[in-house]
Amino acid sequence: MSKKATNPRLLLSKEDTWVRPYFRKYRKLLILVLFLGLLTFFAGSALMFTSGFLISKSASRPWNVLAVYVPIVLTRAFGIGRPLFRYMERLGSHDWVLRMTSDIRLKLYRSLESRAAKSKEEFQTGSILGILAEDIEHIQNLYLRTIFPTLIGLLLYVLIVIGFGVFSLPFALLILVMLGVIVIILPLASVAVNQARVYRRKQERHTLYNQLTDSILGVGDWQYSGRYEEFLARYNDAEKNVRAEDVKLNKYTRFQDFMIQLVFGLIIVAIFIWAGTYFGSGPKGSLNWVAAFVLAVFPLMDAFSPISQGVTELPMYEDSAQRLDSLPVAEPAAAVDETVVVDEPLVNAEIDFENITFSYQETGKVIFQAFNLHVVAGQTLAILGKSGIGKTTLSKILRGDLSPQAGRVLINGQPVASLGEMSRYIGVLNQSPHLFNTSILNNVRLGNLEATDEEVLAAIYQAGLQSVIDKLPEGVNTLVEEGGKRFSGGEQQRIALARILLQDAPIVIIDEPTIGLDPLTERALLETVLSVLKDKTVLWITHHLMSIEQADRVIFIQTGEIIMDDTPQELKETNLHYQYLLSLDYN
Repeated sequence: MSKKATNPRLLLSKEDTWVRPYFRKYRKLLILVLFLGLLTFFAGSALMFTSGFLISKSASRPWNVLAVYVPIVLTRAFGIGRPLFRYMERLGSHDWVLRMTSDIRLKLYRSLESRAAKSKEEFQTGSILGILAEDIEHIQNLYLRTIFPTLIGLLLYVLIVIGFGVFSLPFALLILVMLGVIVIILPLASVAVNQARVYRRKQERHTLYNQLTDSILGVGDWQYSGRYEEFLARYNDAEKNVRAEDVKLNKYTRFQDFMIQLVFGLIIVAIFIWAGTYFGSGPKGSLNWVAAFVLAVFPLMDAFSPISQGVTELPMYEDSAQRLDSLPVAEPAAAVDETVVVDEPLVNAEIDFENITFSYQETGKVIFQAFNLHVVAGQTLAILGKSGIGKTTLSKILRGDLSPQAGRVLINGQPVASLGEMSRYIGVLNQSPHLFNTSILNNVRLGNLEATDEEVLAAIYQAGLQSVIDKLPEGVNTLVEEGGKRFSGGEQQRIALARILLQDAPIVIIDEPTIGLDPLTERALLETVLSVLKDKTVLWITHHLMSIEQADRVIFIQTGEIIMDDTPQELKETNLHYQYLLSLDYN
């Protein structure tokens, strides 16, 4: 875990890696957004200013319409300019946020993907859901509801005080103090009062996410055990805690809004009195400016009101930044060996595990110690062994999901770390491939997004799905439904197989794909899989020997060593342990 997570003031500090870097990366867009925001409020205030002057001037019955022609034109110009600048400011700010969140989601994916094998162990599903559903949204709101409004409000605050200072320095100081209550004092008071509440609400929401995901994943067991009501009660209690914190925050927000309205009312009264005094002693017609100055204040409420609410939520944003920063740092990609031509896909691939030593640091369990294995290109290698002996671990080391403490893995003599994107070289057919809630065609196309419809169809038929497709009214455009539940287990595996065939990687890992299938379906699936992959280098991880005769070579791993290694025919004739395993599966 990152050490940065212990910093209680991470947000926008130099240690922050999730918010602050984007100020530099998109600084030009930031400047444009702030400028457009200023123009928006300037146009709104100027519209009311010229309108107030126009109304007052018109009420005094000018001798000619030309006397109010300029205010009329300016009123129309500012009336058009305000929504135009607002639209452009919103367009720019949301463009910023979309760019930023795109970068954050990519960074989040790389952070978790870089330790994919450990992510489920280190983070609860609910925690990941909380990051995706709340933390990234909070970072978006940090810009839209806090940073942008606060910076624009502070700039306007300075400009307004300077503007009044041109007319009257004492009154400018009064405006400095009165607006300071809205811009500075109320936001700081809000943070002081609500900081603990915001943290509690966010913590309650993450608790709710964890309980909800944990319960939903095991909802069947809740029902079977007859404790479904207990599940609902637990969820309702967690949700009630969240609502209780929301009620407290909303109550303070209403009070805060009342105080802002009250201060704005006082500011308007003060400006009315000052303008009447200042312009009342001037030449005839000066009183026309009184309404202009008073009305010009009203649009500025929209600039200053959001500051307090946005600053109140800063603790929540800071907590989100800390949670994101606590994620593992994405491991930098290894330097690519210049001798490897990554743009030229491999046709055949041999594999070498050289002196591999690996143990799980969390448990200290040693899986491999100076392990060696050579797999010939185009060979189908069946890997046998008891559960937990390291068969799947070996495949993860091959894919680079796990890094050995010693030794190296080579594909065609090149270290795996130097090959870049492993999906170009390795396909995986595992126990439960994920099928998305889209058509069969789209599910298979994931293997190669650039494949034509004809190539996708060829892979589907090659995987033995033609008889299934022919029975469906919509054919390959049939919706798979979430998790592939429309199809049987064997059919789901065949769709996944078609995806691998379209991927056309030279190495395929088959990790016990027939678990849960009946013997007839299992044999039919294995025959199809091993037949269509006969030209690939196949690592077939299995715990029993159904269709094992189709493998070119069989090894048996025990305590990190290979204790059996030969063709299935030779082992059947000469190895007593292998004969015993066969008898277990076929008798």
